[in-house]
Amino acid sequence: MNEYVKAIDGLPLIARVLLAFFVGPIVYGIYRIANGKMILGIIWIITGGLFGIGWLIDFVMVILHGKPTILV
Repeated sequence: MNEYVKAIDGLPLIARVLLAFFVGPIVYGIYRIANGKMILGIIWIITGGLFGIGWLIDFVMVILHGKPTILV
């Protein structure tokens, strides 16, 4: 699944920001699974990014750093 991580990291910043805003818990849940954090990725998808808190942190980190950096 490293192709998935490369595909997401290869997107332009605006595309990553839009993905994080609209479907962040799904996209970055799969991103976490692809990085080897299976349980965290599944929890991220099921709970919507830890009930919105993780989604907000991911969104800010994508804007500032270009990718989610917390818990990945």
